[in-house]
Amino acid sequence: MARPFRERAAKAAIGALALVPAARLGWLFYRDALGANPIAEALNQLGLWTLILLLASLACTPIKVLTGWNYPLRLRRLLGLEAFFYACLHFSMYIAVDQGFDFGEIWKDIVKRKFMTVGFAAFVLLIPLAVTSTNKMVKRLGFPRWKRLHRLVYVAAVLAIVHFTWRVKSDLRQPLAYGLVLLVLMLVRVFDWLRPRRAARGGARSAPSSSP
Repeated sequence: MARPFRERAAKAAIGALALVPAARLGWLFYRDALGANPIAEALNQLGLWTLILLLASLACTPIKVLTGWNYPLRLRRLLGLEAFFYACLHFSMYIAVDQGFDFGEIWKDIVKRKFMTVGFAAFVLLIPLAVTSTNKMVKRLGFPRWKRLHRLVYVAAVLAIVHFTWRVKSDLRQPLAYGLVLLVLMLVRVFDWLRPRRAARGGARSAPSSSP
């Protein structure tokens, strides 16, 4: 009984901590303490935390591969939903505060500005992943199909980093650093996928051939 309680408490604590940046940002925005361009700063911070939490969710499996710890896997869904929450805040801030619900201008932005196009695509890809994140949806889709669908999270992460890179334009150090983190996470996954196949091929080569 103690272990499930500790796990639930840890999840609750991590979930609460993930909301702190949003609460702080809302308070600073309310106090008009976000600098000369508070809307742009709020958008930037919400987008950054979306990416951080998305990468954190993607890091859970590589951590398990490298350390053998299973607990990070139980945080993956929570972190992914927190990332989607920040993505919703980011997009809602853009629609409501930055553009004032001018959907004509919003559509022009998405179509004409390439960083907006890829950012919107990343957000759209996250929607079915959030909707199908429950155990009930895993059962309904079947685990193999559900797993294939949720591989789209890597596509969304790549698009998010491209969106970030094209948004900042000049100082690329931060988006490139996050891109490197994503590359490492993907390489660990690829290595883990290839390892049993290499072992199987090695075993097949070392097996003695049967006599005719």
